Amino acid sequence: MTPYRIEIDRDAQKWLARLTDAKLRQRLVAAIDALAQNPRPAGVKKLTGFDHRYRVRVGDCRIIYEVRDRMLLVLVLDVGDRKDIYRRN
Repeated sequence: MTPYRIEIDRDAQKWLARLTDAKLRQRLVAAIDALAQNPRPAGVKKLTGFDHRYRVRVGDCRIIYEVRDRMLLVLVLDVGDRKDIYRRN
């Protein structure tokens, strides 16, 4: 399978950069990188109300992303704590 290209939204990049827990940042980056090989891994949830939007759980954080199969693109829209990430999207 051809790997997908990963693009990360500026707000998601900023949130990752501000994250003080280096281990959590590594886990999140590893999960985002893994989406290139499998954009719909085990444990992924499709978000209701959207055709191509999903979320992956990494501890108490969530990665919200969109899969564009025709372009082989995974667009990471947001990364954040589960408490407030759904309010932002």
